Amino acid sequence: MKRYVVPPLGGFSPTGSRWTGRLKAVLHALVCMFFFFFGTTAHAEFRFPMPEFASGYTHPPVHVPGPSNMMVGWDIVVLLSTLTLASIFVLKHRKRREIFLLTLFSMIYFGFWRNGCVCSVGSVQNIMAGICDPDYGVPLTVLVFFSAPLIFALLFGRVFCAAVCPLGAIQEAVAVKPVKVPPAVEKVLSVFPYLYLGLAMLSVAMGAGFIICQYDPFVGVFRMGASFSMWIFGGLMLVLGIFVARPYCRFLCPYGVLLNWCSKLSRRHATITPAGCIQCDLCADSCPYNAINEPTPSEVPETREQGARRLGLLLLLFPVLVALGVGVGCLLKEPLSRMHPTVRLAERIAGEELGRYAETNIESEAFRASDTPNEKLYAEAMEIKEGFGIGRKWLGAFIGLVIGCKLVSVSILRKRTDYEPDRGTCYSCGRCFKYCPVQE
Repeated sequence: MKRYVVPPLGGFSPTGSRWTGRLKAVLHALVCMFFFFFGTTAHAEFRFPMPEFASGYTHPPVHVPGPSNMMVGWDIVVLLSTLTLASIFVLKHRKRREIFLLTLFSMIYFGFWRNGCVCSVGSVQNIMAGICDPDYGVPLTVLVFFSAPLIFALLFGRVFCAAVCPLGAIQEAVAVKPVKVPPAVEKVLSVFPYLYLGLAMLSVAMGAGFIICQYDPFVGVFRMGASFSMWIFGGLMLVLGIFVARPYCRFLCPYGVLLNWCSKLSRRHATITPAGCIQCDLCADSCPYNAINEPTPSEVPETREQGARRLGLLLLLFPVLVALGVGVGCLLKEPLSRMHPTVRLAERIAGEELGRYAETNIESEAFRASDTPNEKLYAEAMEIKEGFGIGRKWLGAFIGLVIGCKLVSVSILRKRTDYEPDRGTCYSCGRCFKYCPVQE
C-alpha cells in the first residue's frame, strides 16, 4: 500500500527534599538522552513524487537541509527550563502572576518565534508514524517534546498546560471573561479529544497525513499565514476562548488525553490551599474549567449496595458499548477513507470521467499529466479503503470503551472532605490561588 508521509513539524522544598531530587534525576535523564541521540536521529524524507514533464525537462538536484543542531539543542533546553520553572511556580511559589508571565513567554517563544514547531500536541503523530513505518525516523526534538511533558505530568501534574504549551498559552491570554460550562455538557464534550486522537492515529497509520497539524487553529496566527478557512477557524476559536476558557484544550486537544492520564497518576500536584481548607467555595467559583471537585455531602444519596449494583450494570454494559462503537464505525468506511488524498483523487477522476464535474482541478490535471492508468489509481484507492475498513472498527471500539469508562467514572462516589483539584483535568493555571483566603 502506498503511503503518503508528511515531513515532521518540526513549590520546591529546601535542598535535599525527596521530590526535588526526583526532578533533578528527571532533568539529568532527559539531558543524557539528548546527548545520546544527538546527531544520530534520522530525518524524514520528502516522499511525494515530483511531477513528470513530457518536454524532457529534468529536475535539478534538491538539497534538503537538516535542522540546525544549535536550534535543536536550544529548543530542548528552553522546553526543559520552562517545565522546571512552571513546576516551581505552581508547587512552591503559588503565584498566578509568575505562572502567567511564563505563559506569555512560552506563547512568544514556542508560538510566534518558533512558529508553533516543534509542537508536543502534533508530536503524537510522529510517534505513531515511527511505530507504523520502520523507515520513518522520529527526530530527537519530536521525541523530547513528546515525552518530557508527560514525564513532568507524572511527577507534578499538568505544568506543561499551565505555562509551556503555546496553544494553551494563547487561549489563556484571551480568556478574560470566562463563564462556566454546565458540568453535564462538559462531560459529553470531553469525549471529543478521544475521538480526535483516534482519528489522528488512524490517519497516520493509513498514510493519510497529519490532520492535527493540518487543522491546528492557531498555527496560522503563529506563522501569520494560513488558508482563509483556517483563519476563520482560529479566529472563532479565540473569540470563543474569551468566554469559554481554553475550548481547544478542553474539547479537542488529543495530546491532552495523554496528559490527563499521566496527571491522574502524578506523585505531586497543585493544591488549592497551602493549609487546611475552610470550605469557602471561592476556589470552585473561580475555576472556569470545572476542574475542582467539591466535598461529598454528609448524607450519602444512596446505599453502598445500590452503588455496587449500578456499577455492576455499567460494567456489563461495556461489551454492548464496544459492539455499538464497532457498528457505528462500520458505517463510516467511505467518509473515513476520504481522509486519504489518493481516495479523494480517485473519486475526483471517476467523477470527471462520468461527467459529474464540468472542469478539472489541479490535482486531476497533475495526475493525467503523469500518464498513470486510471485503473491503477482505482485499485490503489480500493486497497486503501479496505485498510480503513479495518481501522474504523478499532476506532469505534475505542470510542465505545471511552464512553463506558466515562460512565463508570461519573457513577463512582468518592468521599472528599475538602475542595480538591481534579488531577486529570486541572491545568495548574493558578487562577484559584489568589481566591483562597487561607495563607501560609
